[in-house]
Amino acid sequence: MTAPTDNVRELKSRFESDSGIPIDRCYTAGKIHQEEVGVPGEFPFTRGIQPTMYRGKLWTMRQYAGFGSASETNLRFKYLLENGQTGLSVAFDLPTQIGLDSDHTLASGEVGKVGVAIDTLQDMETLFDGIPLDRVSTSMTINATAAILLAMYIAVAKKQGVPAGRISGTVQNDILKEYIARGTYIYPPKFSLRLITDIFAYCQSEVPNWNTISISGYHIREAGSTAAQELAFTFGNAIAYVEAAVSSGLDIDSFGQRLSFFFNAHNDFLEEIAKFRAARRMWAKIAQDRFGAKNPRTMMLRFHAQTAGSSLTAQQPDNNVVRVTLQALAAILGGAQSLHTNSKDEALSLPTADAARLALRTQQIIAHESGVVNTVDPLGGSYAIEALTDSLEEKATGYLRRIDSLGGMLAAIEKGWVQKEIQEAAYRYQRAIESKERIVVGVNEFRTEEEQKIPIHVVDPSLEPTQVENLRRVRATRDDSSVRAALETLRRAAQSDENLMPFILSAVEAYASIGEISDVFRAVHGEFHEALTL
Repeated sequence: MTAPTDNVRELKSRFESDSGIPIDRCYTAGKIHQEEVGVPGEFPFTRGIQPTMYRGKLWTMRQYAGFGSASETNLRFKYLLENGQTGLSVAFDLPTQIGLDSDHTLASGEVGKVGVAIDTLQDMETLFDGIPLDRVSTSMTINATAAILLAMYIAVAKKQGVPAGRISGTVQNDILKEYIARGTYIYPPKFSLRLITDIFAYCQSEVPNWNTISISGYHIREAGSTAAQELAFTFGNAIAYVEAAVSSGLDIDSFGQRLSFFFNAHNDFLEEIAKFRAARRMWAKIAQDRFGAKNPRTMMLRFHAQTAGSSLTAQQPDNNVVRVTLQALAAILGGAQSLHTNSKDEALSLPTADAARLALRTQQIIAHESGVVNTVDPLGGSYAIEALTDSLEEKATGYLRRIDSLGGMLAAIEKGWVQKEIQEAAYRYQRAIESKERIVVGVNEFRTEEEQKIPIHVVDPSLEPTQVENLRRVRATRDDSSVRAALETLRRAAQSDENLMPFILSAVEAYASIGEISDVFRAVHGEFHEALTL
């Protein structure tokens, strides 16, 4: 229900959210479905997954970091922990993400550029040197090679004397969004899904405190989707993963409690808060109604949020501090369990240490000075927020019905429908900027003639040859017969239906490289090549 219209002048003829949801001038009580809103800590978890939320425990402040060598990144991790970060989040370089060793011809020029270079277990040992893995939670943004990096992390913990049952963290492990939006896939979808369900099954018994997947809407949003599409396509992928796991013989209540999600915190402040609330409600219903989950913890959507990298501007980079603050506040008001705040210089380079610290301080100020953590879901009951929550759920559910009609998420991806929807949304967004229907401060309005100079991080040009030399040294000193035996055993396992994680762990502990292990899987199951359509 909206306020009556009159002839009062307004700045625009139509107001709408980033998802195209019409925004009324004023919201009144209307028809708020109290059973859909509920209370914090109870189904459908609209208002939060815990009854006390941040009154009982603050979100994990998990700054994403990784660049250059393992030793450099180790120093950055220690710097961030010393400045109050409460969890680690690892960025890997492109060769690591697509299963190439640093000395591969295709890796040339990319080693250590967008994350840390990891070739063998020795690099992983250096990365976490002096960091007790039983006392820190680590998130790893890795997908196609997720099983290998998880095995390396387990092996490092064992070397520290920490049993796998005592480590905690998350591996992103979300390959479907790579086919949709990001592109760092290796294998065909069927084998990729097998690797994912193998991780589910292995961690259920061996690494029970590990989140086995972080189903990511973040990259879908960065590719240009709307908030409603981000919800729909994330849950479309989640449904596909759960279906694959159930088909392999797993019960949703046995692995569903370790599923986690990763969302974007974008610019439309009210819509983003509503998006996170709608996400919890949607997942609770999907888990219960679609898959028959009985354990309330399976129905609880736990999510990490990161502020929107695509919203950062190279022009007037100090403005990014303001953008990130508003986006972080939206994530917190929306009930995130974990948060990364982008640094102001990320439109120009990897963040400097000072910029990363300022981004962390942004979270700390919100947590300790703003007062928003003192009550659970402080905007719950707002007429506007509840109306937006309902509208986003309705819009996203409509997309899910369309995905079902296409034969499920995998079929929708293979037909190119999901990619086309995102591309069209991104095109509309860009056109709105170009026409100044959407103002981006410092870009298409409020520009300055003088360019602002800020310090930027520069990757050491000696990094790549040094990393290559380290890799060759490991190959020269390891036991080659053990490596060959481990890789041959892994090859036979890849041809069977056995869970691959124990075999990957054996190869990793023999110091087989990420490229060698990936090449075994390439040889058995092939590589995926995107079909070009005109």
